[in-house]
Amino acid sequence: MKKNTEAIIKEFKENYPNMDYLEKELKRLIEEVVKRAKTGGKILVCGNGGSASDSEHIVGELLKEFYIKRPVEEEFKEKLKGIFKEEELSHVAKSLQGGIPAISLVSQSGFLTAYGNDASFDMAYAQQVYVYGEEQDVFIGLSTSGNSQNVYYAAKIARAKGLFVIGFTGETGGKLKEVSDVLLNVPAKETFKVQEYHLPLYHLICRAVEYEIFGEEL
Repeated sequence: MKKNTEAIIKEFKENYPNMDYLEKELKRLIEEVVKRAKTGGKILVCGNGGSASDSEHIVGELLKEFYIKRPVEEEFKEKLKGIFKEEELSHVAKSLQGGIPAISLVSQSGFLTAYGNDASFDMAYAQQVYVYGEEQDVFIGLSTSGNSQNVYYAAKIARAKGLFVIGFTGETGGKLKEVSDVLLNVPAKETFKVQEYHLPLYHLICRAVEYEIFGEEL
């Protein structure tokens, strides 16, 4: 793990000392996510309500620059020269950023309503994991109680397909505790308080993973 990543974790512990018990699991999570992303893996994320918004927030931080620059490979820039006109090339090359492949399972409104109506709403995330998921991928399920049935089913399908399963929950862990490779159970029970802890936690993860993949040691 890079020194700057260690510094990010240290900063998190200083700002949120009541979550320092998660340090070991966070380091394991970061190393596993980075390893899988570097070998072509993607990250599938889901939740309900505020946690659905958090799912989209996480994916947004992963698909583009978050905390540091993510330059596009020079080899790819060379390929652009044969495709774009000269007046377009500078804009395109400057706008593109390195990304970490991630999909928000909450965003497929057409699919979610069709599948929910025709089959089962509580299996709608699981169906997407079944279709999208591959062994090198990562699944992140957010549930403040840990008992959201649709997130729980999706996590179990993820386990069956060999994905690395991360659960974001409140302090008890709920049913997600049973199926998570890493459980991030924050020290709160009330929904809004759990969500307030989830935000800095996933920001830490996004920063750390970004730095491990795109950052350089000074």
